[in-house]
Amino acid sequence: MEEPYKVNEKITAREIRLVGDNVEQGVYSTRDAQKIANEQNLDLVEISPTATPPVCRVIDYSKFKYEQKKKTRELKAKQQKVVIKEIRFGPNTDDHDFEFKLKHAKGFLESGYKIKSYVHFVGRSIVFKERGEILLLKFAQALEDLAKVEQLPKLEGKRMFLILSPKNAPVKK
Repeated sequence: MEEPYKVNEKITAREIRLVGDNVEQGVYSTRDAQKIANEQNLDLVEISPTATPPVCRVIDYSKFKYEQKKKTRELKAKQQKVVIKEIRFGPNTDDHDFEFKLKHAKGFLESGYKIKSYVHFVGRSIVFKERGEILLLKFAQALEDLAKVEQLPKLEGKRMFLILSPKNAPVKK
């Protein structure tokens, strides 16, 4: 694995800006900065290579890498994964099926999932585009107390999509 930072002898710049604990901050030649780092038994790490001159810090590199990994792990843990549940209709879906799928959709929304509902047109049923749109709008209207419409019905190929997201935070079970 390639190191994300240049360390010690791998730093190619002639002059660098030195920062860190127990060091006199300022612009030094790379050789002088390396001596300062060696005297403290620490590493010279280039933390901002795009700055002019590049910024280097005198630190223990292995400890620095550990801290960076720890930070990225914490950020990953805090991220929420968005799960999208799909609900499929046909252009001629009857009321019982509609109610059944609506019940499932309510459960998904209460659990905090997004819903991508779509009408799939097979064969010549594509001529009933209006029925599909009416069905999706009816679906959105039935869920308006739990969800907000993220994308209105839109035809893509043989499918017409509607995307809904929950209005409030999910209830943890």
